[in-house]
Amino acid sequence: MNKELFEKRKKLICELVEDDLYVPMKEKELAVFMQVSSDDREEFRKVLSALLQEGKIQLTAKGKYMKADNRFLTGTFISNARGFGFVEIEGREEDLYIPEDMVNNAFHQDRVQVELLPGKRGRRQEAVVRKILEHGIRQIVGTYEQSANFGFVIPDNGKIASDIFIPKECSKGALDGHKVVVELTSYGDERHKPEGKVVEILGSINDPGVDIMSIIRNFDLPTEFGEKVMNQAGRVPDEVHEADMAGRMDLRDVQMVTIDGEDAKDLDDAVSLSKDGGFYHLGVHIADVSNYVQENSALDWEALERGTSVYLVDRVIPMLPPKLSNGICSLNQGVDRLSLSCLMTIDDKGNVVDYQIAETVICVDRRMTYTSVKKILEDHDESECREYEELVPMFEQMAELAAILRRKRHVRGSIDFDFPESKIILDEEGRPLEIKPYERNVATKIIEDFMLIANETVAQHFFWLELPFVYRTHDNPDAEKIMQLSTFLNNYGYHIKMSQDEVHPKEIQKLLDKIEGTPEEMLINRLTLRSLKRAKYTTECSGHFGLACKYYCHFTSPIRRYPDLQIHRIIKEQLRGRLQGKRIEHYQSKLPEVAKHSSETERRADEAERETDKLKKSEYMANHIGEIYEGVISGITSWGIYVELPNTVEGMIHVSKLPGDYFYYDENSYEMIGQDTGKKYVLGEQIKIRVDGVERFTGTIDFSVF
Repeated sequence: MNKELFEKRKKLICELVEDDLYVPMKEKELAVFMQVSSDDREEFRKVLSALLQEGKIQLTAKGKYMKADNRFLTGTFISNARGFGFVEIEGREEDLYIPEDMVNNAFHQDRVQVELLPGKRGRRQEAVVRKILEHGIRQIVGTYEQSANFGFVIPDNGKIASDIFIPKECSKGALDGHKVVVELTSYGDERHKPEGKVVEILGSINDPGVDIMSIIRNFDLPTEFGEKVMNQAGRVPDEVHEADMAGRMDLRDVQMVTIDGEDAKDLDDAVSLSKDGGFYHLGVHIADVSNYVQENSALDWEALERGTSVYLVDRVIPMLPPKLSNGICSLNQGVDRLSLSCLMTIDDKGNVVDYQIAETVICVDRRMTYTSVKKILEDHDESECREYEELVPMFEQMAELAAILRRKRHVRGSIDFDFPESKIILDEEGRPLEIKPYERNVATKIIEDFMLIANETVAQHFFWLELPFVYRTHDNPDAEKIMQLSTFLNNYGYHIKMSQDEVHPKEIQKLLDKIEGTPEEMLINRLTLRSLKRAKYTTECSGHFGLACKYYCHFTSPIRRYPDLQIHRIIKEQLRGRLQGKRIEHYQSKLPEVAKHSSETERRADEAERETDKLKKSEYMANHIGEIYEGVISGITSWGIYVELPNTVEGMIHVSKLPGDYFYYDENSYEMIGQDTGKKYVLGEQIKIRVDGVERFTGTIDFSVF
């Protein structure tokens, strides 16, 4: 069914259910009434499903469709191992709280219809699950445990409270301790556990690589490219053809470099810089992946489905086959490459006074690393400076310009959370050898600053052209959350100014500047971050709160992010004068789903990356049980205190292990307080801990106060 007919049917059904004379009706009655043929019934069901999800219609207990009561909402159920759950409603800031006796057999990730209840749990609105519309999880990864006549699987996902019952004939020969993938055949009820069958045995729980593969399967990340995709990739040339260079701006004589990590293989951005009087001429050159990945090709559909490359601790799951990402689309040193370039003239105040976006052909002079550039600019290493002598003046100008751009962003209110990231060093079998903080330096900041200004420039250009586009947006925070944060900050003598229930990013930035170096810095940083919304991809240019800018997009990484690849096509069509009429309509129809799907796959990738980090950190700490460390309280909940160590490992002291008193959590002050002694544990406090134990596959680490 085409989009126009789909929307027309949605509108007709909405009009129909407004008329109490005709509804409620069962699906078959509705289909007959609307003259839907039997061949078109499946598409009709999709229309009904869409309206249910949008909360515009609802199902009665007898399976009839009618106008939605505003007490009813549709969303995704997120279960908790302790029995209760939450429902995420698209467009609603706060999740709904579902008490344990109101879950009504909803399973984790189910699409459900809920009814709002009077009253709140803490600050959250309560609701009851009235109907399960669609199961969201089909497969589960877990550990198989064998019994005499049957088996069961303990899910890796801690949000799934119940074990999965496996009849003996459905075990596929799995043995005790095997990691398996289970296909659910029943989701259970009040009297029965969920049931399933083993469809894949990943290996023994202690086999090298099985731990990461379990996470990959759990997040349903694709690991192999299909035959059609690989055949297409195989036909991509190893070198740039002369015909592909025709009509492009030739920048092969311009001095330029790539600057990446030592182990990077997919180099999708190069930079060039020269200075003329008071003006900097900055070139940001991005691999023209769209030249080799044609719209609607097998490669394109695969890239769209994946949405993004996923960077796990021991491997990269690429968006595109390595033949492209590490080959013709990688801006390797000394070879001709096709690119899209954003050529900017920037004054000494950081203003872009002129720019050009062009299809170009380039040749990178040197493949630089962050370490080398840092040695040149920060350490003034003599041997490094000698080796790259002809590039040193350009690097010095790059550092100058990056500082100017950073200062300009700071003045307008751009927020910079500098949380410590970690680098986990593994041996050949995937065992963690070392965990160390990953620090930003002058070289990482240069690339960061140059990519940001290119992304802003491209976004602003296409906004004013009023053409279909994919923007990277970050909405203003919810006023209630900022008010709660402000109330908490008053306890520490800090204040946030609000105007008409809105906060300017500069107020957040001022706060972060004031707390820098104070004992409460980590505490306030974390609470402030939690008060902000998540950035996403949209077709509307609503601005980026965190960067304090009106126009922003992702232009600089088409090898690893689908939105970048998508807008490269739009840019090239516009440059060639082809973005008119039907092509504009095509993108207007296509881009909302691209933006939504890309936001979802980005979130999936982020969660998978966090899980693999947690897994390897817990495996590392398993070798340090009984040892004593100094840490900082990084989180407090009703069930315990989270402590972060200098190497970024985080563990928990259970509330029952806090010595000397019965402790309770005050959610208004974010403190753990002793009932009799009044002793307090607060966020940001230094604390000495002992490592008590590790649950490797859940990534949990147990500490106690030392």
